[in-house]
Amino acid sequence: MSGLWEVLTEHLPEFSSGFFVTFRLVAISFVIAMVVGTLVAAMRVAPVRWLNVVGGVYVEFFRNIPLLVLLIIAFAGLRRAGVPINGWVAGIGSLGLYTASYIAEALRSGVFAVGRGQIDAALSLGLSYPRTLRRIVLPQAFRTVIPALASLIIAMIKNSAIVGASIVALPDLLKESRQVQAETFQTNEVFFWAAVGYLVLTLTATLAFRYFESRFQIRR
Repeated sequence: MSGLWEVLTEHLPEFSSGFFVTFRLVAISFVIAMVVGTLVAAMRVAPVRWLNVVGGVYVEFFRNIPLLVLLIIAFAGLRRAGVPINGWVAGIGSLGLYTASYIAEALRSGVFAVGRGQIDAALSLGLSYPRTLRRIVLPQAFRTVIPALASLIIAMIKNSAIVGASIVALPDLLKESRQVQAETFQTNEVFFWAAVGYLVLTLTATLAFRYFESRFQIRR
């Protein structure tokens, strides 16, 4: 037991630095995922065929390619092609766009849960379809899929470990923990605290989304 505390106290700066790198990575990527996912979901349900196709291609492309492969393409591939991309941009972009495909599908299911009569009523009152989507449909869809969004951000937190372990090699919680383990050879103790760090992030996200769910849930 004393070994656990010794590892934490002696290497707290490394653990703290990695924790906040992971936090920033997930927070920025989730904002990107929400924005892009919302736009793609709107394209998927729009009454325009070519928008449906573009949205569908996006979802199938990013959802069916492993995140690690996307990271390699975004970092090594683009740099070889002459694009001066750094690790942060590659990591945030890959994680955000990858998760956006899942958010788009979750929101699409939320849109289908909204009564068709509300959409028809809004259109009959003279609202355009984009305005109907923005003012009436999407707000209800977001409230319907809050539990699904909670699951996705938890998955994103765990997927962020792939960014640190990949060619991008951001100094996140996992990478810092691996460096501490290489110095101390105390594998169990080091990765115990790494697991605690990820658990703090996932539990915080869970509690936040439970609050949002109770605050914004649709009363039937």
